[in-house]
Amino acid sequence: MNKALLIELFGYLGSFLVLVSFLTTSVVKLRVINTIGSLIFMTYALIIKSYPTAIMNFCLVLINVRFLWKMTRIDKAYDIIEIPVSDYFDDYFISYYKDDIENCFPGVSLDFKDADFITMIFCDCKPVGMTVGDLEDDTLKLMLDYTIPEYRDFSIGSHMFEFLKNKGIKKVVFSGPTVHHMAYLNKFGFEKNGEEYVKTL
Repeated sequence: MNKALLIELFGYLGSFLVLVSFLTTSVVKLRVINTIGSLIFMTYALIIKSYPTAIMNFCLVLINVRFLWKMTRIDKAYDIIEIPVSDYFDDYFISYYKDDIENCFPGVSLDFKDADFITMIFCDCKPVGMTVGDLEDDTLKLMLDYTIPEYRDFSIGSHMFEFLKNKGIKKVVFSGPTVHHMAYLNKFGFEKNGEEYVKTL
């Protein structure tokens, strides 16, 4: 494989990553993948001496880094409210985000007739997340722990687990699909126990 072809493939890789970044549902992932793609494409542009393209991608990297830095620095204020089971609002929320929920949790059942614990998470009065579970004594078995794409930066998790702890809950158990959820489980200290993941509060 000659050098010119390798350089060309390197450029295609950068373009591919930039395009893929826009298919992600997480704003954080979008920014990270886009930054990597832009860095690669900027390097490619410098190699082929396409300086306007290099400058544009350099600016994209700076913009992404700035937004990622802001995401880690801003302490969002959340309100967590326990709501009645089968309340109309949670039905509306689930219906509105149904496709994204099923994408995040492949095969998840959205029939929560056995749930006895539901909370809605709000940020500046905007509904941004929902937790549904079955509460047995001091153990909450999660049926759904969902956050809308714009707020998937792990900032909600700390508030939610503090809220659950203050409710007297000592253990949280998750047994749903983990294909898109492992980073979250690892971040907040869930430990694998058979087919379940358990967090002690």
